[in-house]
Amino acid sequence: MLNADPAFYLRQLLLGPMENFVYLTGPENGTDAWVIDPAWDVDAIDQALLDDGKTLKGALITHCHGDHINGLPELLRRHDIPVYAQKAEIQFSAELRKVGDALIATDAGDQLLFGDAKLKFLHTPGHTPGSQCMLVNGSVISGDTLFINGCGRCDMKGGNAEDMYRSISNILLGLPDTTRLYPGHDYAEVPSASWNEVKATNPYLQFSNLKSFVDDRMGGG
Repeated sequence: MLNADPAFYLRQLLLGPMENFVYLTGPENGTDAWVIDPAWDVDAIDQALLDDGKTLKGALITHCHGDHINGLPELLRRHDIPVYAQKAEIQFSAELRKVGDALIATDAGDQLLFGDAKLKFLHTPGHTPGSQCMLVNGSVISGDTLFINGCGRCDMKGGNAEDMYRSISNILLGLPDTTRLYPGHDYAEVPSASWNEVKATNPYLQFSNLKSFVDDRMGGG
């Protein structure tokens, strides 16, 4: 699936038994492309790049869970590319540190140039300490921080419901209504949605205070 924004290239691939979305992105004009969360089927990723006439220039990681990075070792055997992950996630994940010299640490607000477009990294901890979303040309690729109708779990190792609330309230809720959300899993009736729709319907965006969010997310009373 390709988005309709003519300024940049975005292809959404549904791969694996956990309904993961893997993304290819880059400038519309030109052959450079980056893969976001390479997992499950590297053959399918390479075929999509070939079909679209793109050359892989790097991998971008939203977070370190295996269903989002289990294709990374094979991808790096095939492609000599850098891997961008949030600096807190690198500290958290021994699996990411195995990437070695190809690993590049990102921080909140860092950017990659995609031709005339810029991809901006947003540090959104909560699901893991170094979870990050990626904002490019009015679209946000959210990994497991936020889904169309939900948000990422906070009860797994490295999760923190207070951090998740702050990531949503202080970072994501400030995005323009025209932003389009592309999540890390196919958990809704549609594969992407406008931010205006998500704000109106996602129950985890309706909490007015930290305590009520944490109580709901963590099963408190």
